[in-house]
Formats: sequence, C-alpha cells, structure tokens
Amino acid sequence: MEKNYVVGVDIGGQTSKCGVVDKNGNVLAQTVIRSDNHDVVEPYIAELAEALKKIIKDAGVEGQVRGVGVGAPNANHYTGTIENAVNLTWGNNGEIPFAKLLTEAMDGMPVSLTNDANAAALGEMHYGSAKGMKDFIMITLGTGVGSGIIINGQLVYGHDGFAGELGHVIIDRSPNARQCGCGKKGCLEAYCSATGVARTAREWLDNTDEPSLLRKLDKISAKDVNDAARQGDELSIRIFNYTGTLLGQSLADFVNFSAPEAIVLFGGLARNKEFLTEPILRAMNENLLPLWKNKVKLVYTSLKESDAAILGASALAW
Repeated sequence: MEKNYVVGVDIGGQTSKCGVVDKNGNVLAQTVIRSDNHDVVEPYIAELAEALKKIIKDAGVEGQVRGVGVGAPNANHYTGTIENAVNLTWGNNGEIPFAKLLTEAMDGMPVSLTNDANAAALGEMHYGSAKGMKDFIMITLGTGVGSGIIINGQLVYGHDGFAGELGHVIIDRSPNARQCGCGKKGCLEAYCSATGVARTAREWLDNTDEPSLLRKLDKISAKDVNDAARQGDELSIRIFNYTGTLLGQSLADFVNFSAPEAIVLFGGLARNKEFLTEPILRAMNENLLPLWKNKVKLVYTSLKESDAAILGASALAW
C-alpha cells in the first residue's frame, strides 16, 4: 500500500501537539497531550504512542503512514536522542533514546527527530513561505530565539547534530550585558526574544519617567508591549524599533556565512511585523556587504499558526 501520509509531533514543555499530515500540508486529524505529567520518559512514550495510533485511525490512514517526525528541545537528529532538556519534566536525565523508544511503541514505524527550530525550518521549506527555496535562514522568535539554517536544500546539523544556535551569538560584550538563560551574557536571545522585549520594557520604565500605558501593569509581557504599541504608545513603539534594530544587525552577520535567499521569521514575536519589519530591514541593509545589500528578502511564516508546529515536525518524516 502506498504511504502518502506522515505524522508530526511537536513537544513543548507543557503540551505535545500531534497530527496526521498529507503531502499538501493538510492536517487530517490532530490531538494534544500533556508533556509534563511524568518524571520519566517511558510512560510519556506510552501515552504518546496511544494518541498517535488513535489519530491515525481517526484519519482513516492505517497502514498508509510513512513515519513520524518529532520536533523537541535539545533533540539530536543524528543520534535520535533528547539530551538534557531541562524544560521537559522527563528530559533532564542524560541522553534519552527517544526515536528508538517511540519506534518500538509504534510497532516499528520509523521515527526521526530534530530540535524545534530546525523542525520549523523544514516545515517552512516543505509547506510555507520558503517553499522552493534552497538557501534560507529560519529565525524563531518566541520565549527564546531559535534558528534553522538551510543550505542547498539541506538542513545544517554540524558534526554533533546541534548546529544553528544563532540565538546565542553574543551581541553585547559590555560589562552590563544581560544574563541569558544559557549561562552566557549578551546573547541575541536575551534581547530579541519575547522575554527580551518584556525585559527591555521593564528596564526602560525603571530608568525613565516617560509616560506609557505599560506603567499601569504589574507584570509586562511582549504581548502587552504590542497592545500598547497598537494604541500609539511611543515607548512601546521604540522598544520594537530597538529590538528590530538589534535583530537586523545580527541578521546581517548571519548572511555573511551562508548567503541566504531569505530570512524567514516565525513565532509569537514575529506577529508584530508592522513594528519590526522596518527597523530589521534598515539595520540589516546598513550592515550588509554591498554584494548583498537590499537583495536578501525578509519574509514571515505563511503557515497557519495552529498547524505550524505539527507541519514542521511532520516534514522530517518525508
């Protein structure tokens, strides 16, 4: 029987999104299970396999599934392992042979995994804004800053499977550089993630008396900054200008080593494109070498937000 379907699994710290996908990127059946109900991986695998078998049956494609693609934190595509994933309740136990365990639980169905940012890049190449492109860089702007690098149609993994940590390129080497969650100081992620935007807002409010809608809030999120910017709040608009400028400068550096056709932005913070696009493009082109100036496209994901994670993971299985 011809196998024209795949399954995608996106594993997050709290939930795992699962779906059956056809070659055109249609999600035929999907479900969500908790990722954080277990302290060890084996019962999670059993629950995940049960959920996958159910959606395959619900989609009416039993015997027609080519394989399972999984996007997860700290996933190593080469070894099929998840290694010291501190954001997963069962993931901080050394090297977990995740692909092997899930293959066994799925009665021998092939399983391939990669980290979540790489999965997003593959999804964009197969189904989204980068379809038809062979060279691009995917930047995921969420709680952190992730990246997936596609060169000549191939995802770059490096010798150990962990290449592409552009969110941890240092952009601030001053004594007062921000501490990043990775342990280093001054990382791009500490400034240009959703967390970084909220941090900028708090710092600017503490250091100035400038009026802002944000002063009414006890806790500030990137969404709050976006909401205030949409209401014309000048401080919030400047926060996005600052964030976009830093990101654009870094993107110019990234272009230097892979000469991509485009930079693709993905993730929750990328929804603020009306405030980010101009400063990103301005800063990127001001810092590019002449041979690339105004030639590298900046595009945003075209994938439906609710399906994007599943589609990205499913692309691995093709």
